Amino acid sequence: MESLAQFYHHKFNEVSVDLQQSIGQFNVFSISDRIASQSALPVHTRRNFYKIMLYVGENVFYYGDQSIPVKGMTLLFFHPGIPYSYGELAKDTKGYFCVFSEEFFKENFRLNLNDLPLFAPDHIPVYQLNEENGELVKSIFLKMMNEIDSEYIYKYELMRAYVSELIFLGMKISPDNTSLHHIDAGMRITTKFKELLERQFLVEFSNERLLLRSPHDFAEKLAVHINYLNRVIKKNTGKTTSEHIFERISSEAKILLRHTDWNISQISYALGFEDLAHFNRFFKKQIGVSPSLYRKV
Repeated sequence: MESLAQFYHHKFNEVSVDLQQSIGQFNVFSISDRIASQSALPVHTRRNFYKIMLYVGENVFYYGDQSIPVKGMTLLFFHPGIPYSYGELAKDTKGYFCVFSEEFFKENFRLNLNDLPLFAPDHIPVYQLNEENGELVKSIFLKMMNEIDSEYIYKYELMRAYVSELIFLGMKISPDNTSLHHIDAGMRITTKFKELLERQFLVEFSNERLLLRSPHDFAEKLAVHINYLNRVIKKNTGKTTSEHIFERISSEAKILLRHTDWNISQISYALGFEDLAHFNRFFKKQIGVSPSLYRKV
């Protein structure tokens, strides 16, 4: 099995590279630069690193025991346990690829790459890109190329974010992507309800107001009957729709009271209350003390 260190030694004549300390077990390359420096094709063998490639051109990739012709802009993902190679590179072939170890993600990211459908052993993650997705993928690789030689102390955190963006884009455009439409209908509504509930709390100015404050408001927005919404929310979360709404409004009220200089009337208005007295009653019922007292504590 070829290691990442051997990969650098054999393909790029980089020896004695301390991957952990100097490059964070990650690097990114231009395919055209590789063509200019060497002509050898990759050996059809297993490697202990992951690889993501944007390939621009026409070729045949041999992935495991399958031959996969590609043409145009193609996004490819390579798993350490599955051997791969490809045909001779034409001189006008373009694109980019990055290589990284599993440890690259372990410490700082929650991603377990082997758990993702993209890297499942029976999945062949080779995706033909349209112009829009192709330009997006290219822009991500260009960011990597621009950043890799920088002296920015957190550049590998950025690289993890860029790699994650490529991974999730791949899963999104996959024919068998895990979209909400494939989830149980009740769970899908529950998820959408939670998304709507959270997104409306991006309140930046006190003249903005919450628009969705009642189960009926959410039912209308989700185009479902209110009884159905209440039933699936209770079933999937153990709480009523109103409990979720009240808890989130209470949480936001506490944040605004503690971390802004808005007066209580402004907070009351921003959270959608018709008058200050109504907000005071709501807050005291939910939290146990008045807003003014909570702010002083």
